[in-house]
Amino acid sequence: MPAWRTALRWVAARVGGALLVVWLVATIVFFALRSSGDPLEAILGGPGSQAGPEAVEAARREYGLDQPLIVQYLLQLWRVGTLQLGDSYARRQPVADLIADQLPGTLLLAVLALALAWALAVAGAVVSTSARGRVGAVVNAVLRGVEVIATVMPGFWLGAVLILVFASTLGLLPATSQGSHPAGLVLPVVTLAVPIAGFLAQVSRDALLEADAAPFAVTARARGASEPAVLLRHTLRHAALPALALSGWAFGNLLSGAVVVEVLFARPGLGRLLQDAALARDVPLVIGAVTSVALMYVAVVVLTDIVELFVDPRLRGPRPAVLRAPDVAVGS
Repeated sequence: MPAWRTALRWVAARVGGALLVVWLVATIVFFALRSSGDPLEAILGGPGSQAGPEAVEAARREYGLDQPLIVQYLLQLWRVGTLQLGDSYARRQPVADLIADQLPGTLLLAVLALALAWALAVAGAVVSTSARGRVGAVVNAVLRGVEVIATVMPGFWLGAVLILVFASTLGLLPATSQGSHPAGLVLPVVTLAVPIAGFLAQVSRDALLEADAAPFAVTARARGASEPAVLLRHTLRHAALPALALSGWAFGNLLSGAVVVEVLFARPGLGRLLQDAALARDVPLVIGAVTSVALMYVAVVVLTDIVELFVDPRLRGPRPAVLRAPDVAVGS
C-alpha cells in the first residue's frame, strides 16, 4: 500500500475517533445534567430567584427549553459541531471565552505533573535495575511497595496531607495556589504526579529489566560499553516505550484529577470552572468544558503515537509478509 494512503487512513482513523469521543461526551453530559434538574434555575439566577411567570416563560423560549428534549439535544450537538458553544447560563458570558481564560492554568498544572511523574518513574526504574545483590533485592522490594502505595493513593487525601505537613506544620509552601508565584504550584503538581508516577514506574521498571537482559544489551557490554552507556544508548529507550504509550492516558487522568486538586488548593482553572458549572446545571458551560478536555485527550494520544513512531523505528517499517505453508500434493 502506498505511504500516502497509509497516512491518510491513519489520519482518518484519528479524526473519526475524535468525533466519536466528542459525540459520546456531549451526549452523556447533556442527558446527565438534564436528568439532575431543570437548568432554568441557573438561567434565572440560582436558587431563590423571584422571577415571575412571564420571565420564566420568556427565558424558556429564549434558550429553547420549551422545545422537546430531543430537539434540545440535537441543537446542543449542532452548537458543539459548529464550535458555537453559546453563552453560560449562570455567568452570562461566552463559553469559549470562559474556557480560554481558565484552560492555560489547568494545562500548565497537567504538563508539569506529567513531567514530574516521568522523572520520578525513570529515576525509580534506574535505581531498581542498578542495585545488585542483597541490597538490590531490598531496594527493589521497597520501591515496589512505594509504587503500589503511590498508585492507589487518593489525590484528595495526598493533597490534604501535603497541606498539613508542608503548609500548616512546616510553613515551607503555601496552601493555596492563588497568584502567579511558582511556589504555589509545588503542592498541586506533586499531588497530581505521585499516583501517575507510581503507575509509570511499575511499567518502566519491568520493561527496563527485560531490556537489560536482552541480547542487544549483553552484546553492548561484551564490546566494552559501560553500564551508563548501555543504559543511555540502549535499554532506557526500549524501556520507555511501554510507559510512553500510556502517556496519553496519564495526561487524561491528570486533566480529570485537576478538578479535585484545583478545588483543594483554591487554584483557578478548568477544573473549578467545571465543578461550579455542574453544580449550577449550566449545560452549555459543562458540555464546552468537558468537550475541550476530551479533545485535548485525543490530541495528546495522537501526539504520543507520533512520538512513538520517532522513538521506535520498528513502527515505521513495513509489516512482515504473512508466510504461507507450502502446498503438499495429495497422495505424494
